[in-house]
Amino acid sequence: MAAQKDQQKDAEGEGLSATTLLPKLIPSGAGREWLERRRATIRPWGTFVDQQRFSRPRNVGELCQRLVRNVEYYQSNYVFVFLGLILYCVVTSPMLLVALAVFFGACYILYLRTLQSKLVLFGREVSPAHQYALAGGVSFPFFWLAGAGSAVFWVLGATLVLIGSHAAFHQMEPADGEELQMEPV
Repeated sequence: MAAQKDQQKDAEGEGLSATTLLPKLIPSGAGREWLERRRATIRPWGTFVDQQRFSRPRNVGELCQRLVRNVEYYQSNYVFVFLGLILYCVVTSPMLLVALAVFFGACYILYLRTLQSKLVLFGREVSPAHQYALAGGVSFPFFWLAGAGSAVFWVLGATLVLIGSHAAFHQMEPADGEELQMEPV
């Protein structure tokens, strides 16, 4: 008990860690570990959006170099931009919210049902994967009516435009061991 309080005080002294900010709904496993790694490698948002660091590339070679280096350097930031666009799309589309509620409601009902007993149809036990596929099939018309396909393509397009323009016009961060080079006047 005392050790936990000491660890908690140490964490408070260091600030909020990635593990304390993760929602409790995300189960431990590969997804949670991936999200923790993304949060740990996120670059400061101040340098990410610093307007002084944006300029037009001089040529196509510099443009390609900026794209590659910035995508590598700001990869975690770009992941959270993508997740933010998904959240924006879902929140601004009430029918998509209804479709997601139907899908997750069906999955939850199936989960509760499997806790009670196995689902048997026509004398055969239905696996959980098939049950969740059935939930997807039931909610498919709701996703169709909500325009989920167009929402997916909107999110992908907006992500490509935002990330592509940021990576192309944001000056590259100096790599480790890379010295400043003076341009001839």
